[in-house]
Amino acid sequence: MKNLPYEVKLTYAIFFCILILIILFIAFVVIIYNRKQLLYLKEQQLKEAEHQNQLLQKELEKQKSIEQERERISHDMHDDLGAGISALKLQAEFLKQKAEDDDLQNDIDELLKTSAEMNLSMREMLWSLNSGNDTLGGFIDYAVHYADNFLKKTKIELWSESEDILSDTPISTELRRNMFLCLKEALNNAYKHSQSSHLKLSFVQKNKEFTMKISDNGIGINEENAEGNGLRNMKRRMQEQNGECYISSEGLGTEILFRVLL
Repeated sequence: MKNLPYEVKLTYAIFFCILILIILFIAFVVIIYNRKQLLYLKEQQLKEAEHQNQLLQKELEKQKSIEQERERISHDMHDDLGAGISALKLQAEFLKQKAEDDDLQNDIDELLKTSAEMNLSMREMLWSLNSGNDTLGGFIDYAVHYADNFLKKTKIELWSESEDILSDTPISTELRRNMFLCLKEALNNAYKHSQSSHLKLSFVQKNKEFTMKISDNGIGINEENAEGNGLRNMKRRMQEQNGECYISSEGLGTEILFRVLL
């Protein structure tokens, strides 16, 4: 290299300088390109976030509209249908006082019984429509209250217990409704078939898993009723909610367990 002519050395120096400039230029171009790509991606993410936010806002407005409609229907049912049932009951009681024929009094008693059942069904529908009840605590309180009133007219004693329940945990109206219908079916089966003296209603929450268990000390389920419509309906309802229904009747009593992810 020392023996090379000056012109050659200058040529090499110029060549290396140009090469370094080219490399620096390419690096600069790559950096600028990457920055532009990064800015473009951030803009796209912002646009996507804004779009998702708009969709969420529309969904919230839709849910709010649905809840307002549910509240309106609930109030209308309470004011109109409730008043009508109460008036029907009063008229029937008034007629019963005037009736002297035993058959007529029996018919009026049936009318009073029907009006009481209609009033109970209306209260259940009002409860299911009220969005303020869309919590785990609201469901459990109503379930225990219903079971207590239902079994009060029977010889079956009710026990209830709750474990690790977070009362404010939200649940959907559909899930709450289906869980309640399963409870009604289980209580009705216990009253009709179990011949039990005690029934235990248990509620357990573990993280996002919720379990409702209904157990009695009766005679169990015989083979004829093992796949009855009521039991099939309970399993179907839980499957529709991506939940599970287990029925165990080994030895003394029957245990029905409902499990679902909240």
